[in-house]
Amino acid sequence: MTRTWSTPPALVAVAWVLALMLAVATILADDNAGRLLVGLAALLVTYLAAFATIARPRLTADVDGLAVRGFASTTLLPWHEVKVKLQTSRRLGREQQTLELDADDRLVVLTKLDLGADPEEVAGVLHSLRP
Repeated sequence: MTRTWSTPPALVAVAWVLALMLAVATILADDNAGRLLVGLAALLVTYLAAFATIARPRLTADVDGLAVRGFASTTLLPWHEVKVKLQTSRRLGREQQTLELDADDRLVVLTKLDLGADPEEVAGVLHSLRP
């Protein structure tokens, strides 16, 4: 059985619409300072939307291991090399969970935004898939 997780498609679509709106606002800006700031915001949102589009699915799991998709490549992590940990941190009065995939030479940290699901649920599925 193969399971995949990625950023929700609706959120990716919203990012692309926002990038387009910021690009139009850059063209319509009256002053150079405003044009620069809005243009930089447009570039940032375009980069984030492109990453969310290209890095799909962000995480794939099967009986052989995990595959973590990035901007330019996919990292394969066999089960025997990876430790799956659920981290909870407190920020601004809120608890936030992240899923940590700790391999020998790399650490991958995924949030609810990356996975499109609660990291605790994903960790449970990963533990059940692990041989």
